[in-house]
Amino acid sequence: MISRILGGLLLSLAADISASFGAEPDSSAQGERVFRNQCQGCHSLEPGVHIAGPSLHGVVGRNAGTVADFEYSAPLQQAQLVWTPEVLDRFLAAPDDFLPGTRMVFWGLDEDSRHLLIDYLEWVGKR
Repeated sequence: MISRILGGLLLSLAADISASFGAEPDSSAQGERVFRNQCQGCHSLEPGVHIAGPSLHGVVGRNAGTVADFEYSAPLQQAQLVWTPEVLDRFLAAPDDFLPGTRMVFWGLDEDSRHLLIDYLEWVGKR
């Protein structure tokens, strides 16, 4: 009986320790799913790897239109935006409404998907 209790406590402690040292957040699997289903066809998460769109590694907190070796649309280059979670949320709701003339051909995401994706992108950028 005592060994079962101690075993459970050790497992719980190990989980707490791993969570405090950069372990993947619970919602990251859902955010990764949103990325794979909605973004991966055009964007990479590897630094410097561009597909139809620029790499999204480190996008949260980055100045918009500044990734090297990627040709951005004029509206995005001139927007003087920083991709904060709030700005990303507005952009990902309806990219062409938020920034007319963007080359990103995408209809937008619902609120829950946007939040999961932004949290995931923020987490990936810190790894």
